[in-house]
Amino acid sequence: MSQTLSRRTLGGAALATFAVSPTRAAAPTEIRIDWATYNPVSLILKDQGLLEKEFATDGIKVRWVMSAGSNKALEFLNAGSLDFGSTAGAAALIGKVNGNPLKSVYVYSRPEWTALVTQKDSAIKTVADLKGQRVAVTRGTDPHIFLVRALATAGLTEKDVKLVLLQHADGRTALERADVVAWAGLDPMMAASEVESGARLFYRKPEANTWGILNVSESFAAANPALVRRVLAVYETARKWCLAHPAELKASMMTATKLSDPVISKQLERTDISSGKIGKTQADTIIAAGKALQEAGVLDAKLDMAAIANGMIDPSFLA
Repeated sequence: MSQTLSRRTLGGAALATFAVSPTRAAAPTEIRIDWATYNPVSLILKDQGLLEKEFATDGIKVRWVMSAGSNKALEFLNAGSLDFGSTAGAAALIGKVNGNPLKSVYVYSRPEWTALVTQKDSAIKTVADLKGQRVAVTRGTDPHIFLVRALATAGLTEKDVKLVLLQHADGRTALERADVVAWAGLDPMMAASEVESGARLFYRKPEANTWGILNVSESFAAANPALVRRVLAVYETARKWCLAHPAELKASMMTATKLSDPVISKQLERTDISSGKIGKTQADTIIAAGKALQEAGVLDAKLDMAAIANGMIDPSFLA
């Protein structure tokens, strides 16, 4: 890239906040954080070594882990192999319901990253046409939740279709090989299928796409609140850089995904990274998704979605 970011200067007060007292556990020697092709800001963080620069004088190393989807990020967080993981908001909610100890602390995007996809010459025109058909999906992700909600609009449930459980990239392959008639897609693979094979998005609903959320494990946040704040401050710097340098952002994404300019341009057209703040707006969207999943019988109807979502979302780490 032609331009890079300078290291954020810390004042004495911030350093004092991070200092270890005799009664507090020592700071970790490593931060484990993910990068994902569905999280453009993470690519800039990784490419430019911004977190490495931030924590160099603290002797804290940064370990990058690739997340292939929200389900993988949640799996890694739950297993304790990630400190920070990128997911969709509704996927984080399901993780929380299932006992995943996480806090949602930042927004990396507001995307329309999922839709229902079929082949260009397919007979599938509406959601109702999916009854009895094979549909590729990655369980526990926003595309999965989107599919469940879409089926409900046609009076259908997961039991009315034949789910083929695959990771996102394999779902695209299955669709293009005609192993399935439809796929609950995810960008950038979905954009690539549109551009490269003429795949058709036959059901879209942007408002049903939940936000791109950065989560932190509760134990890490409780033990290292100042560290979480510093990570998010660097995330904010990278997000703002992305807005100011769209050509460089596109180049980074093309390198990471090995996809073409038209594909990444399509992904970015439907990805809003204008704000990193998390709060009521995201909670409302996530709660609506949770209630839809309750109505569809996917989540227990007795669960208090508002209480769970509001307990999961913590805006206090972002200044």
